Amino acid sequence: MIVQENSKEKMGLLLGLVGVICFSLTLPATSVAVEYFGTTIVGLGRAVIASILVAIVLIVRKEKLPTARQFKSLIIVSLGAVLGFPLLTSWAMTSLPVSHGAVELALLPLATAGFAMIRAGEIPSIKFWLSSIVGAMAVMIYAIYLGLGQLHVADIALLTAVIILGLSYAEGGMLARELGSWQVIAWAIIIAVPFLIIPVILNVSAEMLHAPIKAWISFLYLAVVSQFLAYVAWYGGMAMGGISRVSQIQYLQPFLMIIFAVLFLDESIALFTILIAIIVVASVIIGKNTTVIRKESVELNDKVEGG
Repeated sequence: MIVQENSKEKMGLLLGLVGVICFSLTLPATSVAVEYFGTTIVGLGRAVIASILVAIVLIVRKEKLPTARQFKSLIIVSLGAVLGFPLLTSWAMTSLPVSHGAVELALLPLATAGFAMIRAGEIPSIKFWLSSIVGAMAVMIYAIYLGLGQLHVADIALLTAVIILGLSYAEGGMLARELGSWQVIAWAIIIAVPFLIIPVILNVSAEMLHAPIKAWISFLYLAVVSQFLAYVAWYGGMAMGGISRVSQIQYLQPFLMIIFAVLFLDESIALFTILIAIIVVASVIIGKNTTVIRKESVELNDKVEGG
């Protein structure tokens, strides 16, 4: 039984890593696409495109409709993962470099773990929180080093995106245990799309047809991978490995984003970035090996001991 649990947890961490790698290309792809297509098309249009793929999969597999209770949770996922985060980050990327956004998105693990404690009943250990704080402090020091200490409107947009996506991650990870990982993001997309079609259509222009191939590839990546496939791996990983623990892998995301920005956007990388990356990776490893229990486990033990 313990061997099966360990195997399930390792698979969850692996899926989480796949999801993080896919998400790490989101800001670089957004930075490229938004220049040619604009905030609304990149932020909301990706979900409209993804909905076509999602609808086909749902119909072919003859998936049952979510229950009323599940529908309420899906609305939260939809508001964060399909509407709020893509739109806010697309707008922020019109004025900020990828490295800037990557640093602020590094606070996602703390936001996710906090909401997991509230929504999913997970109880991380003190060691877990200490490792999370070390990781968060490292990226904040990195932000100050880059001169990002003053908050602008775009910064507030990114921090708001972190909060709503953290809630969406925790809610989706909890729901994935019963509904399935890909089903969570699939239904969240379907719920949101009717509200997105009109704004997207109103912002379509003939000039977009002349956008370079790199812009189209970036937009299609956002629609197919960032908006759907990455979430399949991510929610599946959290369902198997635990929301709090798998969320620690997100500390790798800002540095993966910076690496991809260097590779695809010709942004430079400093030695200090590498040093901070080492500290953050260490906090991920420590956090991954800490104890995270769920409230239902505590309640069950109390009943056994009291029985």
